[in-house]
Amino acid sequence: MPRYTADSRDRVRDAVDMLALVSEHTELRRAGASEYVGRCPFHDERTPSFGVNPVEKVYYCFGCQASGDVFRFVMETEGLDFTAALQTLADRFGIELQTEQEDPQAASRRQRRERLQALLGRAATYYARYLWEAREAEAAREYLLARGLREEMLREFRVGYAPSAWDRILTASRRAGYSDEELLAVGLVQRSQNRPGQVYDRFRERIMFPSTDARGNVIGFGARAMRENQRPKYLNTADGELYHKRRVLFGLDRARAAAARAGSVILVEGYTDVLALHQAELQNAVGIMGTALTEEQIAELERVAKVLVLCLDADSAGQEAMLRAAQLTDKRNLELRVVPLPSGDDPAELIERAGAEALRERVAASVPFVAFHVERVFEGNDTRSAEGRDRAFQQLLPALKNLRRGLFGDELLRGIAGRLELSEAQLKSLIEGAARQNGRGGGATTTASAPELPIDQAGRAERAFLALCVALPEAGARTLFEIDPEQLITSQAMRRAARHLAGRTGSPLADLPPDDEPLARTVADLVARAGRAGRVSEDQLVHARLVLERARLERAIRRARAEGASGIGELAREREAVLQKIGQVVANLERAG
Repeated sequence: MPRYTADSRDRVRDAVDMLALVSEHTELRRAGASEYVGRCPFHDERTPSFGVNPVEKVYYCFGCQASGDVFRFVMETEGLDFTAALQTLADRFGIELQTEQEDPQAASRRQRRERLQALLGRAATYYARYLWEAREAEAAREYLLARGLREEMLREFRVGYAPSAWDRILTASRRAGYSDEELLAVGLVQRSQNRPGQVYDRFRERIMFPSTDARGNVIGFGARAMRENQRPKYLNTADGELYHKRRVLFGLDRARAAAARAGSVILVEGYTDVLALHQAELQNAVGIMGTALTEEQIAELERVAKVLVLCLDADSAGQEAMLRAAQLTDKRNLELRVVPLPSGDDPAELIERAGAEALRERVAASVPFVAFHVERVFEGNDTRSAEGRDRAFQQLLPALKNLRRGLFGDELLRGIAGRLELSEAQLKSLIEGAARQNGRGGGATTTASAPELPIDQAGRAERAFLALCVALPEAGARTLFEIDPEQLITSQAMRRAARHLAGRTGSPLADLPPDDEPLARTVADLVARAGRAGRVSEDQLVHARLVLERARLERAIRRARAEGASGIGELAREREAVLQKIGQVVANLERAG
């Protein structure tokens, strides 16, 4: 990174129009001979407490104590480091920066970078002009305009078109004094496989979207095919000296200021999505160049805003991208939110179909990622069955383990517990148990080793019931035939044991799978408990079954309340009937005892 002279910094500071700079972010009014005031761009306020001195070129907020000079203002509002802020202001106010005495190698690297950027800039200008002037590009123009994108927005983002000829960029760049090596270095040409030594234009018959660095310098391209049989559909510049796909965020140079003002960045997948959102006056939108959000992109976004709003396609790839984003932001001081999109729509399609206001409303109604994720998991699993609830819990675990406590987190846990037919205490124990298992180095969760409810909370009654089924083989066989373990038993280990014991209460250790040690241990424990039980009666088995029926109804009532469903009164009457039966059986046991 170049080091600029103190004189360069002073000349930039002197050239900056402080009022013009700050007025891009907040409205100012005169409050004295050399003082202007307005609402602070760094925090929400109703009464102006933000002061600017255009002579001294400094600012200060009496509300949040933000303060600094022209460089600090750009660093804070656009998420730039000092060097990038200096370069940005120099470009904006027409000041040529002078570097301090450089190491010859460093100077050579800087000069080469500037030359390569100039080469890419020339190519972007050529592509953009070709899009609007060439007859060959007519289909591309019609495609872009048919998607609802206005010409001024396309020109602002320098969208272009690469002609079908194999050597337009190659020939023009050679004439301008650029070598084939430089063209290869920036990915504008590639080598022929059939004719060694020959190069040709990499991009042909494609819509061209330039990618830029923080200062707006072109560093590469994304190119969309125009023919059905043209593969791949999107062709990017290959990673090289300037372009590194893992770092690129399309449109970030234009979104920085708006994102810093809003305190949030909207993340979309594709190029046209970014243009559509900017056209809809959502100018804090950037493209993540596909669905695979990277660590490098997150690090760049973190410098700009602390709230990331995911506005991705509502398909499986989009869902996976959201989970990936949640993993990447977990250890950072970032808030992750999601814009729920209609199934099958991407942001640009929603604007095209329903208008810009429809998307703005959805962005304004974004929800915390974990709430969105919970709803998607429950939509994808039939939680009326125990196995469906198991799957839902396993899919929710990564988000629940990192859920921050507070009013929102507690309310979300209450709702999840109800829909999983668990008490809050049971759900918290499950989550804590899974965290302890991971802490001991546990790997991926399998059916046999999934986290279990603590046996003294939820599994005790279920274990006692199954032990009685073994102790009373004939009555136990009838009972197991009559019940649905998926509805009556919550512990996964006990459900698996119940399915094994059905038809085998007389010989419970028979037919155990040789490679299922957890099941073997559970069944052996039940057999041992049955042997220690001594003389037992069928009334005891009936009582144990009724206890499970009561627990099932209580879970169903919690679930109905969590979902706001009807039928709670009927469930309560069923529970009352079960309680009466329990009372009768207890009376029989007391008389027999």
